[in-house]
Amino acid sequence: MIQITESAQTHFRRLLETQGGDAVGIRLSALHAGTPKADVRLEFAEKSDLDGNEWAVDCDGFTLFVDGGTAGYLDGAEIDYRTNATGGELNIRAPKIKGTAPADGASIPERVRWMLDNEINPQLAAHKGNVRLEEVTADGVVLLRFGGGCHGCGMADVTLKQGIEKQLMAKIPSITAVRDATDHSTGEAPYIAR
Repeated sequence: MIQITESAQTHFRRLLETQGGDAVGIRLSALHAGTPKADVRLEFAEKSDLDGNEWAVDCDGFTLFVDGGTAGYLDGAEIDYRTNATGGELNIRAPKIKGTAPADGASIPERVRWMLDNEINPQLAAHKGNVRLEEVTADGVVLLRFGGGCHGCGMADVTLKQGIEKQLMAKIPSITAVRDATDHSTGEAPYIAR
């Protein structure tokens, strides 16, 4: 279920009144749902824009159409509008938009990928770097491949041992070690040269 405050409904009604044309409501969808890049999109909806798979949320004076393909990621969202000195601000909080962490019973690769995408790669992005899962061996060794600014970086081993390995092993106890599978001699734009 999506919660829309009275102030947000008033804001949407005003927008629809000024829009004119064939707009029948507001369409809400999730972009890049289930990933760290996830975001929401709000747009006017005309009848021709609707494919019949939307959730229709009846509001006071208009309908909010929630994209059916991404509705699960938007379930529990809260939409609010607050006026301020410069006009106003629309706030959308969608706690499920980036997906949910795999359960403890999920496979090691699934849990590692989640942590890389949602916890580790956002940190590495500050140095224009990233890391991806190459393999998990039968004895619980995780092999990672560095990319971007981490490929060829002189600090990659410190990043791996002091950061990534500690984070992964703390949250996934069945991991026995984390190793680097990258040939760092081929890195073209390292953050810190070797």
